[in-house]
Amino acid sequence: MTHSKQSGTGAGSIPRVLISADRSSSGKTTISMGLMAALVSRGYKVQPFKVALDYIDPSYHTEITGRFCRNLDGYLMDENGILDVYTHACETGDGADIAIIEGVRGLYEGFESLSDLGSTAQIAKILKCPVVFVINARSITRSSAALISGYKNFDPDVEIAGVILNNIGGRRHAEKAKEAIEYYTGVPVIGIIPRDPSMQISMRHLGLMPALEGRRRLGNEGFDERLRGIEEIITKGIDVDRFLEIARSANPLESLENSVFSPSVSSGSYRPKIGIALDEAFNFYYHDNIDLLELAGAEIVYFSPVKDLQLPDVDGLYIGGGYPELFAAELEANESMRTDIKEASAAGMPVYAECGGLMYLTEKISTGVPGKGTYHDASMPESTYLMVGALPGHTIMGQTRVVSYNIGTLDRDCLIGKEGSSFKGHEFHHSEIREIPGDAEFAITLSRGTGIKGDRDGLIACNTLGSYAHLHGVAYRELAGSLVEAARKFRDSRGSGISGTPGENIQNTQT
Repeated sequence: MTHSKQSGTGAGSIPRVLISADRSSSGKTTISMGLMAALVSRGYKVQPFKVALDYIDPSYHTEITGRFCRNLDGYLMDENGILDVYTHACETGDGADIAIIEGVRGLYEGFESLSDLGSTAQIAKILKCPVVFVINARSITRSSAALISGYKNFDPDVEIAGVILNNIGGRRHAEKAKEAIEYYTGVPVIGIIPRDPSMQISMRHLGLMPALEGRRRLGNEGFDERLRGIEEIITKGIDVDRFLEIARSANPLESLENSVFSPSVSSGSYRPKIGIALDEAFNFYYHDNIDLLELAGAEIVYFSPVKDLQLPDVDGLYIGGGYPELFAAELEANESMRTDIKEASAAGMPVYAECGGLMYLTEKISTGVPGKGTYHDASMPESTYLMVGALPGHTIMGQTRVVSYNIGTLDRDCLIGKEGSSFKGHEFHHSEIREIPGDAEFAITLSRGTGIKGDRDGLIACNTLGSYAHLHGVAYRELAGSLVEAARKFRDSRGSGISGTPGENIQNTQT
């Protein structure tokens, strides 16, 4: 059990505030982005967080603040894990001045109907964090007071400290809603955001793609212009000083004596190189995982399966999620990269792939397939593209939609842990893997979730494992150490004197 002490300095004492709402599509993401940008413009070092396991919103928070956004999930992580992620993020680098946490869905939505497990409210209570509540007030005035009253009284341990009214039609609309809320609930209205089609258009474009892809599509100038437009609207409509007062009212947190974010190897030990795929096709990573890989002894080397012609000289690969289906033509065209990865896998290099990475490692991807699916994109014509082929199977897009937590157990020792180890993760995909041979091997059995085939996930070949499960290294603590150890063993097996490109190294080990 982790012991704690009261913190007077550090992460536990900096201002913090959580932005939530009554439901999705209330505008909390846009407002969170605008407030982060406004504080950065004032010179604050803002540490962003996102409740739950989304990748897209955090990519914008990272872009705006210059600090990696971290995810907080009360179903995957225990209380100490949440405090650990929070503390590590705020104290990384030269430290943050303020923490802003964007909630998920409605304030009380979570894993269960009769508890706050997995909800935004759970995170607010663990972090002793005041809540600024966003209402989409379109077409309501006095009713907004009833809404706030209900949310305020539902759980007295959650402190709703301020309200932002979004989608306001005019001066009279704003006055009536503000007066009703403050009179009946005593909660101050600190912001009024007018109905503004330009902001809705900006978020319709930005919110459907990660920041890296948004910048690529819109260009640096167009991308920055949209973010500036959001900041200007938010700055005009919200009393930022009142927002800061609420953040400063947060009670001190207890600091943890022990942290998972601690170096696990001596500084003199050899650091195996782990290549991480990072580009417009693959960018769904929890940055905590990357930090934990480094703390476990890895040297991180980034590469692009879309643009780079060959693998860098590495001892292992981590290919995360993303949108390989949108870049399938470019990935197919980069035959030399596909060949390098397939040869590395065949030579026994540890290769770990999640979701989009799994799809890339299969033999081919088919897009635009007619059928019952709901996932369609104009940029995905009906076509089939060759992929790496390190794992068997044919990825079909658009015939299913899976959004779920999952729970799995390892059936064997593998590059992510020992036989019998269990994890909680999540999966979110619009694809399925077909044409899997009957003798294909899997490393994971799921007791919750969909996986690749039946209750099986973790398709394996040689020392390569691809799964639909996304894992967070604070929730599943074997992940980072196991990957680094697998990379170190591979390095040792091919000899420390080998140098040059991976293709040359692999050829040397086979002669």
